[in-house]
Amino acid sequence: MHARTRTALFAAAAIAATLSLTAITPALAGTSAHTTAHTTAVAAVPAPSQGDPRSTTNRVADFYGAYIDSIWDNEDPAAGANAKALRSFYLSAAAQKKVAAFEAKEHADGILFAQNVPVKWKVDYTGSGAGHATSLVTLTWSDGANPEVTKIKVQSDLQTRKITDLAAAN
Repeated sequence: MHARTRTALFAAAAIAATLSLTAITPALAGTSAHTTAHTTAVAAVPAPSQGDPRSTTNRVADFYGAYIDSIWDNEDPAAGANAKALRSFYLSAAAQKKVAAFEAKEHADGILFAQNVPVKWKVDYTGSGAGHATSLVTLTWSDGANPEVTKIKVQSDLQTRKITDLAAAN
C-alpha cells in the first residue's frame, strides 16, 4: 500500500472517530447548553412498560392507566363509554356502588377522588392477606419541582382480580 493511501485512510479513520466522540461525549459527560433541550426531550419519554394479567397490582395499574387516558381525552365521543366500561370490567359490583355513592355525595370522580385529571399515576403493591391484595395508587396533579400528589388505597380480590374497595390514603 502506498504511503499516501495509508495516510489518507488513517486520516479518514481519525476524523470519523473524532466526529463519533464529539457526538457522544456530551451525552456521556452530562448536559451542556447545546444538549439540554435534547436531553430534556429524551427524559420525557416513558420507560418501557410490561404487565402480567395474573397480577392484581398490574391490573390496578392497567385500570388506572386506561381510565385516566379515557377521561383525559374527554373530547373523544367514545371516552365516556370507555370509562364506564372500564369501571364495569375492573370493579366488583359492590365497588361500583360505593364509587357511585361517593360521586353522588361529593360531585367528584369516585375513582380519582377529584374533579380534575392527574398528569401522572403510579401503582405500588403494599401487601396481601385474607384473599385480598392492596395497592397504593399515587396520582400526580401537576408538573414541576413540588407537584401536588394524592394517594388512593385500592383493594383487589386475589381470585377474581377485581377491585373491591377504594379509599383515600394519607
